Amino acid sequence: MTPGGSGPMREREYSQISTHSSSPMESPQKKQPLARRKWQVFPGRNKFFCNGRIMMARQIGVFYLTLVLILVTSGLFFTFDCPYLAVKITPAIPVVGGILFFFVMGTLLRTSFSDPGVLPRATPDEAADLERQIDIANGSSAGGYRPPPRTKEVVINGQTVKLKYCFTCKIFRPPRASHCSLCDNCVERFDHHCPWVGNCVGKRNYRFFYMFILSLSFLTIFIFAFVITHVILRSQQGGFLSALKDSPASVLEAVVCFFAVWSIVGLSGFHTYLISSNQTTNEDIKGSWSSKRGNYNPYSYGNILTNCCTALCGPLAPSLIDRRGLVQADTPQPAAPSNGITMYGATQSQSNMCDQDQCIQSTKFVLQAAATPLLQTEPSIIGGDEPPLPGKTTIGAPCATLAHGQPTPPSSMPNLTAETVLTDMIPLKEEYEGHQFLTPEEAPSPPGMLPAGSPITHSHTMHMLNLASQDSLHEDSVRGLVKLSSV
Repeated sequence: MTPGGSGPMREREYSQISTHSSSPMESPQKKQPLARRKWQVFPGRNKFFCNGRIMMARQIGVFYLTLVLILVTSGLFFTFDCPYLAVKITPAIPVVGGILFFFVMGTLLRTSFSDPGVLPRATPDEAADLERQIDIANGSSAGGYRPPPRTKEVVINGQTVKLKYCFTCKIFRPPRASHCSLCDNCVERFDHHCPWVGNCVGKRNYRFFYMFILSLSFLTIFIFAFVITHVILRSQQGGFLSALKDSPASVLEAVVCFFAVWSIVGLSGFHTYLISSNQTTNEDIKGSWSSKRGNYNPYSYGNILTNCCTALCGPLAPSLIDRRGLVQADTPQPAAPSNGITMYGATQSQSNMCDQDQCIQSTKFVLQAAATPLLQTEPSIIGGDEPPLPGKTTIGAPCATLAHGQPTPPSSMPNLTAETVLTDMIPLKEEYEGHQFLTPEEAPSPPGMLPAGSPITHSHTMHMLNLASQDSLHEDSVRGLVKLSSV
């Protein structure tokens, strides 16, 4: 081969084959979807930031208000009051104020951005198994009657505690757990949902919440006290009104701290009582361990110091939801084996496969019905000594029968020709006694299509011409249908 002729061959050899095809014969291997994190499919009503590292409630508008109040009040204090107080009294005032401010912000963010102790929901298999256990325990209820309440009873330190079934999470909640209606999660050792921190308060962030409100109480009292000190010192020099005019920011700080200190200090005192008795806000409001009911708190150690150490210094429980873990993908179905040809329907749905098979089958039925008059009643000679026409194939074996009504998958080359259609459509000779098939050599052809020196005999030529003159209409119909099917 000449070097000039090898160029097109190389181009054809290394040409890229497009795999992006919408035909039903495309490869069964699909592009794998990107891995998703569990926080992206989390069923609760929460917001996640920093790729799932930060978890908050969906309603966080009040949390922004908390940040603004703390930042603005502290900023005004450090800007307008601390320089004067550091000179007149001591430089330790801004230092102590700065330590309290950073501690307040740290505990606030730790409370707001952490998992409060959300319990994972039951999987469908676990929920179905639990439903079966409940049905077995309660028995089948008659129609029209309300089923018995789904509760379990456990004994903790001699006290009977009921475990309630959560219809949302499909689990029996552990002791002291409750379902938050705002976050739509079951939270372990649920205390309450605090909009000021933008999160639930539970087992994993209660200590940080208590440290936040306690340190915020100290910071509020600290700022309020030294703002009043600043105004008094200035009023001694030029009067009270002149002092207010000289430092208007101090007036704003004093007003904010005055109205905030009562609620913050009161909230800190209330949670100090809860910690000392090892209770939660939810239990105290419901009166779960009220002496009027004859109950006692089974979780209390009977010692205030031990209760405080357990709540504030105990080990921090790990998160149970694994919000940054990867979602386990379903096991992919193995592709059907094929011998070099893509199996039809590997990437299409069952309905599409049936529709295309029916269309192909119907076209073959039409071609078979149109080609029926071309069958001859007299036997024709299929000569074994006659060479075939160039580019034609001789039928040397019986054609395969067509299973009517059975879908036939298309091949990887969907172009239909006259030989393949007639070979597939005409039934076996054994099924039609007295009939004979037409071979490709005996098929009628228009004048001028036969090559020179054709080995076809004169008798066969006359026989085909007579056949074409008698059934020209059927021949034209067959060829037209063949062209349409090839398109």
